[in-house]
Amino acid sequence: MSQNNSLSFQNTKIAFKYKSNAELQRAYWLLKIININFLTKIGPVLTNFAIKIGLPIVPLVKSTIFRHFCGGETIQECEKTIRSLAKAGVGTILDYSVEGEQEETVFETTCQEIIKTIRRAKGDKRMPFAVFKVTGVARFSLLEKTAARKALSKSERVELDGIKDRINRICEAAYQANLPVMIDAEETWIQATIDRIAIDMMRKYNVEGLLVLNTYQLYRQDKLKSLKKHIALAKKEGFILGAKLVRGAYMEKERNRAQELDYPSPIHEAKEHTDDDYNRALQLCLENISTVGLVAGTHNEYSCQLLVDLLAKYHIESNHKHVYFSQLFGMSDHLSFNLANAGYNVAKYVPYGPVKAVLPYLFRRAQENTAIAGQMGRELRLVVQERKRRRLD
Repeated sequence: MSQNNSLSFQNTKIAFKYKSNAELQRAYWLLKIININFLTKIGPVLTNFAIKIGLPIVPLVKSTIFRHFCGGETIQECEKTIRSLAKAGVGTILDYSVEGEQEETVFETTCQEIIKTIRRAKGDKRMPFAVFKVTGVARFSLLEKTAARKALSKSERVELDGIKDRINRICEAAYQANLPVMIDAEETWIQATIDRIAIDMMRKYNVEGLLVLNTYQLYRQDKLKSLKKHIALAKKEGFILGAKLVRGAYMEKERNRAQELDYPSPIHEAKEHTDDDYNRALQLCLENISTVGLVAGTHNEYSCQLLVDLLAKYHIESNHKHVYFSQLFGMSDHLSFNLANAGYNVAKYVPYGPVKAVLPYLFRRAQENTAIAGQMGRELRLVVQERKRRRLD
């Protein structure tokens, strides 16, 4: 495949251009700490314990891991990050990252906060998408029961209608703002409910253009098949399929549950199979670009290069409105900033929320990073390379 000559993922000058020397040094020390698996595993336990007994741990968390992976505690606090990313041509996707709540009042508050992010992004080209997790606005156990197609009580049916109403209000706000909104993927045993709601939202809002995107976790053995089925459905019914492609975020949890409940793991046995399905999904989306709006959520260098090459192969412009690359804030800057510098559409997920409420997200990020072979080693190596270039070491 032909290579884009202006693109090199090893160009650390471009990758870390937005970081001051002090910020680069902070990233260096934080990545060194995260790279120690023992600290990553024991950190959540120690932090939660410290909070419970009243130790002032929150300021320490906020100035270290929170600062690296999050934009701030409020939408307003994220403005500095939005501005910094935009200078390098990278968009911001504000992600209200409060997890694990169970109360209806909290679900409604979260719904309102997501709508605030949409209204904040309206008309701001620096913020090309909004995003939300269905478990932020819905009770997990009800999603699970619905996914299993079990009979619901009258009160549960009312509750499910309330969930659908919240999701519709979010999508309606996105429609009014003309801002595409992504629905994140979650565990397999609730995902069927999310998929059904997402497709219903696309039927309603994606007739005129791309507005609602569902997320496909390609570490699942069945997701490439789902993507093909949904593309065919979109063509048949006349709507745009919004597809964010990711590898997946719950591998250990999925495998453990399958083992405990004695059913076949839904996750590919080998990473190569996940990679193959992911890359085939990229090609499938580009082959159907008039029907599919694609966000490639990946930290994989090969997949990013493949998508660049496929765009050239199919003669699709690098900044086509239906194609975006996306990475998490605080990770894979060598991909995000070099792609943006070469003229591709790129947006970073920027989590925000109160430090205590975002801690589960942060701990999962750190633990996932160490679980990805070489991920933190690669991040650290590139920071070390840039420190040498700047003569900071």
